[in-house]
Amino acid sequence: MSSAADIFKPAPGDDPLRAFRAEFAIPTNRQMKATAVGPELADAPCTYLCGNSLGAQPRRARQLVQEELDVWATQGVEGHFDHPHGRDWMHIADTVHPVFAELVGAQESEVACMGTLTANLHLLLNTFYRPTTARYKILCEARAFPSDQYAMASQAAAHGLDPATAILELAPRAGEHTLRTSDILDAITREGPSLALVLFSGVQYYTGQLFAIEAITRAAHAQGCICGWDLAHAAGNVPLALHDWGVDFAAWCTYKYLNAGPGAIGGIFVHERWADEPIRAAGWWGHDAQTRFAMPATFARIRGAQGFQQSNPSVLATAALLGSLGVFRAAGGMGPLRARSVRLTGYLEALLRASRFFVDVQASEGGRTRVGVTIITPADAAERGAQLSLLFLPVGRGVMPRVLQGLGERGVVGDSRRPDVIRLAPCPLYNSWEDVERAVSVLNEVLEVVELEGLGGNEASA
Repeated sequence: MSSAADIFKPAPGDDPLRAFRAEFAIPTNRQMKATAVGPELADAPCTYLCGNSLGAQPRRARQLVQEELDVWATQGVEGHFDHPHGRDWMHIADTVHPVFAELVGAQESEVACMGTLTANLHLLLNTFYRPTTARYKILCEARAFPSDQYAMASQAAAHGLDPATAILELAPRAGEHTLRTSDILDAITREGPSLALVLFSGVQYYTGQLFAIEAITRAAHAQGCICGWDLAHAAGNVPLALHDWGVDFAAWCTYKYLNAGPGAIGGIFVHERWADEPIRAAGWWGHDAQTRFAMPATFARIRGAQGFQQSNPSVLATAALLGSLGVFRAAGGMGPLRARSVRLTGYLEALLRASRFFVDVQASEGGRTRVGVTIITPADAAERGAQLSLLFLPVGRGVMPRVLQGLGERGVVGDSRRPDVIRLAPCPLYNSWEDVERAVSVLNEVLEVVELEGLGGNEASA
């Protein structure tokens, strides 16, 4: 083990958050169909480094969901108002709001547990994207998550605009994989008079880059435009201070770092300065709770983000989320979790750099013909979350799919972004230093196999 890696791994007994791994169900190698592990490891937990895509299941989530199923079976409709566990369904989302507020740095009235990510983005864009003849453009990062691209394009089209001219996609410089903050700020200044909205990802899903949310928001406001954020890869991953940073709005999912399960309920943030903004797509759950069940004909919104609610939230989905949020609180919140995350991801990076297959990112371009791997995520811990995005070389030669298959067969679970990237994300709530060590050891083993077998033709589309 290299000395560069040693500085990240704590001494035995100096890692209190390690105990929270027991709060999660980690699939076994057998369950993940890892066919190349020895029989002695078949029923051991796999090396699950895919929390950036779907977080592991909290054991508390299973317990709380079962409790809600039991209440449904024994209380029926009365569970809306009379609940044996104090989570009456009428107010179940309100049990989430205090923890959401802690996680994203907000007041409780500025957050709402509701809907799903893209639907919530549309609701927020209905309110905050109000193009005029002069100000009609949306500035975003190039290669934003496709659902965000679809949402922005359809919103622009709904206003009679051509998305090709209404949406400005800012790409990294030639030969670079991530955006420089200075280039984003320069683009905002340059395009400012024509911008209606700046909408970026908090953490870029493909590269893992953590954007400078506060500085970008401040620059957007200086040009008189609204600034919103997709925090799908940021919520539960990095510390946030949305209220203090002056962010206008944000939306996030909860199935990644917040571990609430596939298709889980989402969340939104709306800054208090917009607390009385008219709701343009009202629903009864956004109506004042005191008179909601009186069924009045006229909508009386809840002030703040919760006025954007439309339908009653899924109780089972909310219960699963509460199971995870309870673990976050028990662990002390984002402060200690972020500290452990920085060390885990730093450890992963250091071990990768010690591999004989590692190539510095600046040297990875061009006519390389040997098998290798580099990291396209920023090296500065302040500019990334838990995830590292690994680019496999030579690009376009089909190395990545072979590596992904080899990792999976050996019980290391990451995910891929074609044609050449695998994302690995050690999550501080449940991943261990041993997970990181095993992942790199297995990766080296697989790369040796690929090297020995040799490269095929151009397999970029494989």
